[in-house]
Amino acid sequence: MAGLRDLTDRVAVVTGASSGLGRGLARTIAARGARVALVARRTDRLQEVAEEIRRAGGTALVETCDVGSREAVERSAAHVVDQLGPIEILVNAAGYARHCLFKDQDPSEAEHMMRVNYFGVADWIRAALPSMRATNRGWIVNVSSFAGRLGQPDEASYAATKFAVTGLTESLAMELEPLGIHLMCVYPVLVRTEMFDDATLERMPRRTRSSFIEVDEFCDTVLRALARGAFEVTVPRRFGFIYLIRLLFPGFLRRQTAAIRLPILPELMR
Repeated sequence: MAGLRDLTDRVAVVTGASSGLGRGLARTIAARGARVALVARRTDRLQEVAEEIRRAGGTALVETCDVGSREAVERSAAHVVDQLGPIEILVNAAGYARHCLFKDQDPSEAEHMMRVNYFGVADWIRAALPSMRATNRGWIVNVSSFAGRLGQPDEASYAATKFAVTGLTESLAMELEPLGIHLMCVYPVLVRTEMFDDATLERMPRRTRSSFIEVDEFCDTVLRALARGAFEVTVPRRFGFIYLIRLLFPGFLRRQTAAIRLPILPELMR
Protein backbone atom coordinates (compact mmCIF):
# COMPACT_ATOMS: atom_id res chain seq x y z
CA MET A 1 0.00 0.00 0.00
CA ALA A 2 1.48 3.34 -1.04
CA GLY A 3 1.92 6.14 1.45
CA LEU A 4 -0.57 8.97 1.57
CA ARG A 5 1.00 12.07 0.03
CA ASP A 6 -1.98 13.93 -1.42
CA LEU A 7 -4.84 14.66 0.98
CA THR A 8 -6.76 16.92 -1.40
CA ASP A 9 -10.53 16.37 -1.14
CA ARG A 10 -10.17 13.10 0.78
CA VAL A 11 -12.72 12.40 3.53
CA ALA A 12 -11.03 12.12 6.92
CA VAL A 13 -12.38 11.36 10.39
CA VAL A 14 -10.35 12.54 13.38
CA THR A 15 -11.46 11.43 16.84
CA GLY A 16 -10.47 13.43 19.90
CA ALA A 17 -10.53 16.50 17.67
CA SER A 18 -11.64 18.92 20.39
CA SER A 19 -8.20 19.23 21.99
CA GLY A 20 -4.58 18.12 22.11
CA LEU A 21 -3.16 15.81 19.47
CA GLY A 22 -6.52 15.20 17.82
CA ARG A 23 -7.16 18.91 17.39
CA GLY A 24 -3.69 19.43 15.96
CA LEU A 25 -3.99 16.54 13.53
CA ALA A 26 -7.45 17.67 12.39
CA ARG A 27 -6.17 21.19 11.64
CA THR A 28 -3.10 19.86 9.82
CA ILE A 29 -5.06 17.37 7.72
CA ALA A 30 -7.64 20.02 6.80
CA ALA A 31 -4.89 22.49 5.88
CA ARG A 32 -3.61 19.92 3.40
CA GLY A 33 -6.93 19.74 1.62
CA ALA A 34 -8.92 16.95 3.29
CA ARG A 35 -12.58 17.31 4.20
CA VAL A 36 -12.55 16.54 7.92
CA ALA A 37 -15.17 15.17 10.30
CA LEU A 38 -14.32 16.36 13.80
CA VAL A 39 -15.31 13.79 16.42
CA ALA A 40 -15.42 14.32 20.20
CA ARG A 41 -17.88 14.78 23.05
CA ARG A 42 -17.53 18.55 23.54
CA THR A 43 -19.59 20.24 20.84
CA ASP A 44 -18.50 23.76 21.76
CA ARG A 45 -14.83 22.88 21.43
CA LEU A 46 -15.47 21.12 18.12
CA GLN A 47 -17.26 24.20 16.82
CA GLU A 48 -14.19 26.30 17.61
CA VAL A 49 -11.96 23.94 15.63
CA ALA A 50 -14.43 23.80 12.76
CA GLU A 51 -14.64 27.59 12.53
CA GLU A 52 -10.86 27.84 12.50
CA ILE A 53 -10.66 25.33 9.65
CA ARG A 54 -13.42 27.05 7.67
CA ARG A 55 -11.84 30.48 8.07
CA ALA A 56 -8.70 29.02 6.50
CA GLY A 57 -10.76 27.81 3.53
CA GLY A 58 -11.18 24.18 4.62
CA THR A 59 -14.18 21.89 5.10
CA ALA A 60 -15.13 20.62 8.56
CA LEU A 61 -18.10 18.66 9.87
CA VAL A 62 -18.81 18.71 13.60
CA GLU A 63 -19.71 15.24 14.84
CA THR A 64 -20.50 15.07 18.54
CA CYS A 65 -19.79 11.50 19.63
CA ASP A 66 -18.64 9.63 22.72
CA VAL A 67 -16.22 7.08 21.29
CA GLY A 68 -16.81 4.95 24.39
CA SER A 69 -20.29 4.15 23.05
CA ARG A 70 -20.40 1.67 20.15
CA GLU A 71 -23.90 2.83 19.19
CA ALA A 72 -22.76 6.46 19.07
CA VAL A 73 -19.78 5.53 16.91
CA GLU A 74 -21.98 3.66 14.43
CA ARG A 75 -24.40 6.59 14.20
CA SER A 76 -21.59 9.09 13.69
CA ALA A 77 -19.88 7.01 11.01
CA ALA A 78 -23.14 6.71 9.07
CA HIS A 79 -23.71 10.47 9.34
CA VAL A 80 -20.19 11.26 8.11
CA VAL A 81 -20.66 9.05 5.04
CA ASP A 82 -24.03 10.67 4.36
CA GLN A 83 -22.65 14.22 4.64
CA LEU A 84 -19.12 13.90 3.20
CA GLY A 85 -18.94 10.56 1.40
CA PRO A 86 -17.01 7.33 2.03
CA ILE A 87 -14.37 7.55 4.75
CA GLU A 88 -10.85 7.32 3.32
CA ILE A 89 -8.75 8.42 6.31
CA LEU A 90 -9.37 7.56 9.96
CA VAL A 91 -7.26 9.07 12.73
CA ASN A 92 -7.99 7.57 16.15
CA ALA A 93 -6.65 10.18 18.56
CA ALA A 94 -9.37 10.11 21.23
CA GLY A 95 -8.29 8.92 24.65
CA TYR A 96 -7.36 10.01 28.12
CA ALA A 97 -4.94 9.19 30.89
CA ARG A 98 -4.75 9.45 34.65
CA HIS A 99 -1.48 9.10 36.48
CA CYS A 100 -2.09 7.02 39.58
CA LEU A 101 -0.87 3.84 41.21
CA PHE A 102 -2.76 0.68 40.28
CA LYS A 103 -3.52 -0.10 43.94
CA ASP A 104 -5.23 3.26 44.33
CA GLN A 105 -7.32 3.28 41.15
CA ASP A 106 -11.05 2.63 41.12
CA PRO A 107 -11.62 -0.48 38.95
CA SER A 108 -14.56 1.20 37.24
CA GLU A 109 -12.29 4.01 36.09
CA ALA A 110 -9.81 1.52 34.66
CA GLU A 111 -12.66 -0.23 32.85
CA HIS A 112 -13.93 3.04 31.39
CA MET A 113 -10.43 3.95 30.24
CA MET A 114 -10.24 0.68 28.31
CA ARG A 115 -13.68 1.35 26.84
CA VAL A 116 -12.58 4.74 25.50
CA ASN A 117 -8.90 4.23 24.67
CA TYR A 118 -9.11 0.77 23.13
CA PHE A 119 -12.68 -0.13 22.21
CA GLY A 120 -13.26 3.38 20.87
CA VAL A 121 -10.43 2.74 18.40
CA ALA A 122 -11.67 -0.74 17.48
CA ASP A 123 -15.26 0.44 17.02
CA TRP A 124 -14.29 3.33 14.74
CA ILE A 125 -12.15 1.03 12.60
CA ARG A 126 -15.04 -1.40 12.31
CA ALA A 127 -17.39 1.45 11.39
CA ALA A 128 -15.04 2.86 8.73
CA LEU A 129 -14.20 -0.48 7.10
CA PRO A 130 -17.25 -0.68 4.80
CA SER A 131 -16.27 2.65 3.18
CA MET A 132 -12.66 1.60 2.75
CA ARG A 133 -13.50 -1.84 1.45
CA ALA A 134 -15.93 -0.42 -1.08
CA THR A 135 -13.19 1.76 -2.57
CA ASN A 136 -10.31 -0.68 -1.96
CA ARG A 137 -8.27 1.98 -0.22
CA GLY A 138 -7.90 3.58 3.17
CA TRP A 139 -5.45 4.90 5.71
CA ILE A 140 -5.87 4.38 9.45
CA VAL A 141 -3.68 6.15 12.02
CA ASN A 142 -3.96 4.90 15.59
CA VAL A 143 -2.44 7.06 18.31
CA SER A 144 -1.00 4.74 20.94
CA SER A 145 1.67 6.02 23.35
CA PHE A 146 5.26 5.48 24.38
CA ALA A 147 3.57 3.75 27.33
CA GLY A 148 2.03 1.41 24.75
CA ARG A 149 5.49 0.04 24.01
CA LEU A 150 7.20 0.35 27.39
CA GLY A 151 5.19 -0.08 30.60
CA GLN A 152 5.56 2.76 33.09
CA PRO A 153 4.88 2.91 36.84
CA ASP A 154 2.02 5.21 37.81
CA GLU A 155 0.39 4.51 34.41
CA ALA A 156 -0.50 0.81 34.61
CA SER A 157 -4.10 1.00 33.41
CA TYR A 158 -3.31 3.61 30.79
CA ALA A 159 -0.37 1.56 29.52
CA ALA A 160 -2.61 -1.50 29.29
CA THR A 161 -5.07 0.37 27.06
CA LYS A 162 -2.29 1.61 24.81
CA PHE A 163 -0.59 -1.80 24.60
CA ALA A 164 -3.98 -3.02 23.38
CA VAL A 165 -4.04 -0.35 20.67
CA THR A 166 -0.51 -1.33 19.65
CA GLY A 167 -1.43 -5.01 19.35
CA LEU A 168 -4.62 -4.24 17.44
CA THR A 169 -2.76 -2.04 14.97
CA GLU A 170 0.06 -4.52 14.36
CA SER A 171 -2.43 -7.34 13.75
CA LEU A 172 -4.79 -5.37 11.51
CA ALA A 173 -1.90 -3.96 9.48
CA MET A 174 -1.36 -7.49 8.17
CA GLU A 175 -5.05 -8.39 7.87
CA LEU A 176 -6.08 -5.27 5.99
CA GLU A 177 -3.08 -4.63 3.74
CA PRO A 178 -4.34 -7.11 1.09
CA LEU A 179 -7.58 -5.08 1.01
CA GLY A 180 -5.73 -1.85 0.19
CA ILE A 181 -5.95 -0.45 3.72
CA HIS A 182 -2.79 0.85 5.43
CA LEU A 183 -2.46 1.11 9.21
CA MET A 184 0.11 3.15 11.10
CA CYS A 185 0.64 3.25 14.86
CA VAL A 186 1.91 6.45 16.47
CA TYR A 187 3.80 6.49 19.78
CA PRO A 188 3.83 10.00 21.28
CA VAL A 189 6.36 10.45 24.06
CA LEU A 190 6.23 14.00 25.40
CA VAL A 191 4.03 16.41 23.45
CA ARG A 192 2.85 19.63 25.06
CA THR A 193 -0.93 19.29 25.49
CA GLU A 194 -3.45 19.96 28.25
CA MET A 195 -3.17 16.29 29.26
CA PHE A 196 0.07 17.26 31.02
CA ASP A 197 -1.41 19.58 33.60
CA ASP A 198 0.39 20.73 36.75
CA ALA A 199 -0.83 17.76 38.81
CA THR A 200 0.44 15.30 36.22
CA LEU A 201 3.79 17.05 35.85
CA GLU A 202 4.30 16.83 39.61
CA ARG A 203 4.24 13.04 39.26
CA MET A 204 6.89 13.04 36.54
CA PRO A 205 10.67 13.53 36.74
CA ARG A 206 11.61 17.20 36.41
CA ARG A 207 14.19 16.38 33.76
CA THR A 208 11.40 15.42 31.36
CA ARG A 209 10.02 18.96 31.22
CA SER A 210 12.73 20.08 28.83
CA SER A 211 11.95 17.19 26.46
CA PHE A 212 8.46 18.23 25.38
CA ILE A 213 7.79 19.12 21.76
CA GLU A 214 4.94 21.24 20.39
CA VAL A 215 1.82 19.79 18.78
CA ASP A 216 2.66 21.24 15.35
CA GLU A 217 5.99 19.38 15.29
CA PHE A 218 4.19 16.18 16.29
CA CYS A 219 1.63 16.57 13.48
CA ASP A 220 4.27 17.27 10.84
CA THR A 221 6.20 14.15 11.88
CA VAL A 222 3.07 11.97 11.74
CA LEU A 223 2.07 13.22 8.27
CA ARG A 224 5.59 12.72 6.92
CA ALA A 225 5.58 9.14 8.23
CA LEU A 226 2.18 8.50 6.64
CA ALA A 227 3.42 9.91 3.33
CA ARG A 228 6.27 7.42 3.19
CA GLY A 229 4.00 4.51 4.11
CA ALA A 230 5.45 3.87 7.57
CA PHE A 231 3.79 1.31 9.80
CA GLU A 232 4.84 3.02 13.02
CA VAL A 233 6.49 6.18 14.24
CA THR A 234 7.70 7.36 17.65
CA VAL A 235 7.46 11.10 18.27
CA PRO A 236 9.95 12.60 19.01
CA ARG A 237 11.85 10.01 16.98
CA ARG A 238 14.98 10.33 19.13
CA PHE A 239 13.32 8.22 21.82
CA GLY A 240 13.18 5.18 19.54
CA PHE A 241 16.61 4.00 20.69
CA ILE A 242 15.06 3.01 24.03
CA TYR A 243 13.28 0.10 22.32
CA LEU A 244 16.69 -1.30 21.41
CA ILE A 245 17.88 -0.94 25.00
CA ARG A 246 14.88 -2.93 26.21
CA LEU A 247 15.53 -5.63 23.62
CA LEU A 248 19.19 -5.99 24.56
CA PHE A 249 19.16 -5.07 28.26
CA PRO A 250 15.61 -5.46 29.62
CA GLY A 251 16.65 -5.75 33.26
CA PHE A 252 18.79 -2.64 33.07
CA LEU A 253 15.99 -0.58 31.54
CA ARG A 254 13.48 -1.79 34.13
CA ARG A 255 15.81 -0.83 36.98
CA GLN A 256 16.55 2.56 35.48
CA THR A 257 12.89 3.33 34.89
CA ALA A 258 11.99 2.36 38.45
CA ALA A 259 14.88 4.40 39.86
CA ILE A 260 13.71 7.49 37.98
CA ARG A 261 9.95 7.21 38.41
CA LEU A 262 9.31 5.62 41.82
CA PRO A 263 11.03 8.07 44.21
CA ILE A 264 8.66 10.91 43.25
CA LEU A 265 5.55 8.90 44.21
CA PRO A 266 5.06 9.52 47.95
CA GLU A 267 2.03 7.22 48.26
CA LEU A 268 3.90 4.21 46.85
CA MET A 269 4.37 2.46 50.21
CA ARG A 270 1.13 3.54 51.86
